[in-house]
Amino acid sequence: MTTNATGGSPPARQTGGTDPTPGAGSPQDRPAPDARDSSEPDGNGLPPTTDSDPKPAGSGAEAQLAGTTTEKPAATAADQTGTTPDQTGRRRTWKDMFRRSRAGKDDPGADKAGKDDPGEDKAGKDEAGKDRSDEPAGSGAERQEPAAEADPWTSFAPAPEPVPGRPGRAVRATGRFLMHEWTLAVLASLALAVGLTWPTLRYPLYTLPQDYWDPSLQAWQMAWSGHALRTNPGQLFQSNTFFPEPWSFAFSDMLLGYAPAGLLGTGPDAAVLRYNIMFVLAHAMATFGAYVLARQLGAGRIGSAVAGVSYTYAPWLLAQAGHLHIVSNGGIPLALAMLARGHGWSLRHGYRPERRRVGWAYAGWAVAAWQLSLGFGIGLVFAYVLALVLLVAAAVWFWRRLRGARRPFGRRLFVADLVGGLLFAAVGALLAVPYFKVAELHPNAERTLGDIGVYSPPASGFFTAPAESWIWGGLHEGARAALPWHPEMTLLPGFVLYALAAGGLFFSVWRLRHRLLMLAGVIVTMVLAMGTRFFDGTFTYAPLFEHLPGFNGLRTPGRMMLWTTLLLGLLAAGAVSAFARRVREISTDRVSARPSPWLRAVTLLPLLLVLVEGLNNTPHPVVPEQPEAMRTVDGPLLVLPSGQNQDQPVMLWSTSRFQQVVNGGSGFTPKQLDDVRRVSAAFPDQTSVDYLRTLGVRNVVVLRDQIVGTPWEVTVEASVEQLGITRQQVGNAVVFRL
Repeated sequence: MTTNATGGSPPARQTGGTDPTPGAGSPQDRPAPDARDSSEPDGNGLPPTTDSDPKPAGSGAEAQLAGTTTEKPAATAADQTGTTPDQTGRRRTWKDMFRRSRAGKDDPGADKAGKDDPGEDKAGKDEAGKDRSDEPAGSGAERQEPAAEADPWTSFAPAPEPVPGRPGRAVRATGRFLMHEWTLAVLASLALAVGLTWPTLRYPLYTLPQDYWDPSLQAWQMAWSGHALRTNPGQLFQSNTFFPEPWSFAFSDMLLGYAPAGLLGTGPDAAVLRYNIMFVLAHAMATFGAYVLARQLGAGRIGSAVAGVSYTYAPWLLAQAGHLHIVSNGGIPLALAMLARGHGWSLRHGYRPERRRVGWAYAGWAVAAWQLSLGFGIGLVFAYVLALVLLVAAAVWFWRRLRGARRPFGRRLFVADLVGGLLFAAVGALLAVPYFKVAELHPNAERTLGDIGVYSPPASGFFTAPAESWIWGGLHEGARAALPWHPEMTLLPGFVLYALAAGGLFFSVWRLRHRLLMLAGVIVTMVLAMGTRFFDGTFTYAPLFEHLPGFNGLRTPGRMMLWTTLLLGLLAAGAVSAFARRVREISTDRVSARPSPWLRAVTLLPLLLVLVEGLNNTPHPVVPEQPEAMRTVDGPLLVLPSGQNQDQPVMLWSTSRFQQVVNGGSGFTPKQLDDVRRVSAAFPDQTSVDYLRTLGVRNVVVLRDQIVGTPWEVTVEASVEQLGITRQQVGNAVVFRL
């Protein structure tokens, strides 16, 4: 076999350890005598060695022999041993050469060998003038490893996500905020509040929900607190009504937490608008608060929605539409949810220290203090519930310390509870001071067990709906007639809620002991709501009334149903959440692994039924128009006729100038106001004029459109010259200046 001038195939190799046997061809086909197969060890078992300096190649056949018999084994040896000699004789590995080629650098040894080695053709060509690159791979002409090629599979990889700019990041953050569960819950709560309290916002400047008596009083309360904060905060509790009584702002629940809203707007129209807006927002907050409480405790979304809606729109609460201080109860579940979140505790998962959040604990105490500032009507019971929770938490804390746990709640959380508890107690103490003053000045303001008996409902009240209920109002008319005082005795939380809560006792996401504790809470609160009707309250309500501070100031025990409704809602949330979880488990067997539309509709059915039972037909009467005299006549003044229901709109009319007025309506009637009403029945006469002058009254306003059928219908036109007073017609009212 012969080779051409450009070099031929490498000689055949032996698989054994001896020298290769020459073939039958010419001498060019035989390997050099000293060349061995680099893949074989030498006689000592060591890798073969090669000369560090290659011999110069001759011309002609010697060049061919050098290219075919001498360089080839050397190249093979270098390839197998992974090294190649540089100019200095130091062996360099192919890994080093590969790293240098990847870094874009040439091998200096290779450059020098290519220039100075006399065995290399300076032109890079062989004798035949052909480029050495035409040689086969591994011929010894090329020593460097080729550069690594790009992985072709990277073409199928996903394109890198572009980095958004500042506007893009802002848009994404806004989208995440709008689609967050809490944002959607707030929006849904607001939408439900607007729809289920309609038509409150249809004519918000002219109408009030249920009636215009107590709502007028509470509209004045928000207006007065804002006016006092603007002008003279030190006189907050010395209001312009019930002149000349001191501490008159504390004659009722003050709604002081709404004082910031009172800073906006003046006059009766602004007060009515403010009341209607806060009425709707109070419903939204109650729904949201109960929802987040159920979620924090471990209920699902639909179950939590059932808890939120049932807590806010229970049929019995429809009768309280005229009592904003009762409807404004959303701070109770919201504060409990924040405190539970801050302590890393849920009903379903227990105490998880890694989920503690001190900030949420502070926020929970702040919301609790705000809720207390709205009034003690429901805030007092809330304060005692929090005190009970603190006692239980303290007992658990000491028990864990005795077992060796080091600060089971953490020092920061302990400090947060200490600071928050002190804040809550301080707010309660400061708000209690004017009420103690009122109780000292007006002994008739205190309640007795006899008064409690008047408002204590029988057991049938728990199954009777008020007239404001759209679905049950007409059907329960006969049952309401049998109740002594049905506005405070129709305490139906909802038949759907009863059914869902009963189901939650047997099928729920809550543990059995938690369900039993909720059931016990429902029974206890219902017994307390009955007041003295349950065995005269001897072992139930009476001990609380006689020994717990503040309980003797509560008039209606039926408002304990607020806690009954909350506990029933949590039981119902557990049942609905378990049902929704079962639906998801059934859906996993389907191809799409998603609930079918029918299954989704079934899971929403409990929520829809609770919503339907919460529909109302609450009346929205038009507020009496403010007389012109209330915008022009100075105080102190008396408006006639005077009575509990007549005086509450007068309080609202006084928001234009906040002049001092003798009139006023509250949970009790001060003795002096009762005397004024009795003496002024014959006004204008000498006795009434002298008495009013003694009190400091300067003007008396008689409303002509309200005196029909009263003694003033005749005496309003009587001569007053001998009394030393003057009479003036202002609009539709007669003003007597004393």
